[in-house]
Amino acid sequence: MKKLPQAPKTYNEFIKKFPKLGKAWEIVSEAGQEGPLDQKTVRLIKLAIAIGAMRQGAVHSGVRKALALGISEKELWQIVALAAGTLGFPATVAVYSWIMDCLVIKQGS
Repeated sequence: MKKLPQAPKTYNEFIKKFPKLGKAWEIVSEAGQEGPLDQKTVRLIKLAIAIGAMRQGAVHSGVRKALALGISEKELWQIVALAAGTLGFPATVAVYSWIMDCLVIKQGS
């Protein structure tokens, strides 16, 4: 299993301030990992859910984690293309920009 990227500073500060919520989040996360889906499929589904819900922070997080697992940019773009019919053009362009945020940061590091 590949190591996921370190959580952002804001997340760490939030968990420090609200440790019970952090523990609850861990439990929810662990429950979602149970089942027959492999780690890559789980990551892609979670990213697609974040995209569909239009959650910018969750999309950023999902893209960082996907890249850390070796998921390719081509695979990310396929998710965007799949979402376009449901989201519509303006929302899809927003999602595109959120993914680009992470890819630009990755290329700069």
